[in-house]
Amino acid sequence: MRKIQATIVLCAAIFSANVLLAQDEATPSTEPDTEVLDQQQWKQLDESVQRALQWLATQQQVDGSFKSADPGQPAVTSFCLMAFLAQGESPANGKYKQQLAKAIDFIVAQQKPNGLIATTGPLKDPIPRNVDHETVGQTSVYNHAISGLALCEAYGQCDPEQAKRITPVIEKAIQATVKMQNWEGKKKHDEGGWRYLDVRFVGVDSDLSITGWHLMFLRSAKNAGFDVPEDSIEAGVNYVENCFIEQSDRKVHAYLVGRSIACTRAMAGAGVLALAHAGKHNSKEARASGDWILKHGFSNYGSGTTPYNCTWLHYRFHYGSMICSQAMFQLGGKYWAQFFPPLVNVALANQQADGSWPPDPRDRIYGSCLSTSMCVLALSVPNQLLPIFQR
Repeated sequence: MRKIQATIVLCAAIFSANVLLAQDEATPSTEPDTEVLDQQQWKQLDESVQRALQWLATQQQVDGSFKSADPGQPAVTSFCLMAFLAQGESPANGKYKQQLAKAIDFIVAQQKPNGLIATTGPLKDPIPRNVDHETVGQTSVYNHAISGLALCEAYGQCDPEQAKRITPVIEKAIQATVKMQNWEGKKKHDEGGWRYLDVRFVGVDSDLSITGWHLMFLRSAKNAGFDVPEDSIEAGVNYVENCFIEQSDRKVHAYLVGRSIACTRAMAGAGVLALAHAGKHNSKEARASGDWILKHGFSNYGSGTTPYNCTWLHYRFHYGSMICSQAMFQLGGKYWAQFFPPLVNVALANQQADGSWPPDPRDRIYGSCLSTSMCVLALSVPNQLLPIFQR
């Protein structure tokens, strides 16, 4: 698991040299303890993750994608790509280099003329807003941000020829992301965020979940040396800060849609990650969301029945655990020490014999490649091999 190799040092150096951190917060909380598991547990974790990668490799299609429905592409393929990268695999060398190079080529091929990276999405330039669901696909903005993030994370590990092909794709994707952030007519409290393109979401000008992914894409692009407007990142962080609610019974980052408040573990984690990337590891908001995650942790495996009910704590286990694992490592100290061991125990106990994890009920359409890659990303955090998630 904790691969002690030159790759870690190199990635950390690149990340430290490029990321711009805010200077107005207190110093970060205690560094995360990398010895939260004993030697036998680390061994079991290593074996589990390697079995998952072996299974994922069998799920790649002829076109380079990893098996999923079109509305989930190329995000599902991007998650699979990042799962391999998080374990030290590379598109330029190593056991899975051919699979990863093909995955990157598939992601690149999904870009539309308007810059959007999505298998199902609008073609017009500029990207239209409030278009019909059947035309745009509800998930297109997720596909775009997650795929842009994966390309940026892989960029420095590609051979020169593939990196050359990726460059204009990332540049065009950045332009599309900035356009979507700056649509005119947004409500004041939604300024700085990103939203769905789907016409069914009229009146919802920003969404915390989508915003978190676009922020990660822009920061990863900046880390990789691409030209990213700093004011876009700052505006996005401001929106995330405005999604923090401070009530007697709930102090956490949450969906804020009109007067409706929806607390989920994934959104609490998204808030922590956005603040951490801005250098605000130790802000009261980040710590409050961390406390909420600990209170509503991942000790059980399963799913509930109502997606926006604040008491549905098992909603989208794989997605939530992936986001929260990254977030709690950023917080460090007690947050990581109390969060990671229970997650490992639950994840390993529920891995299938073939190395995969079954999809959450609401995500069945996207298949086990999505849930499995998310579990690998959640369990690979201590490696610190993906620059965007390095502390």
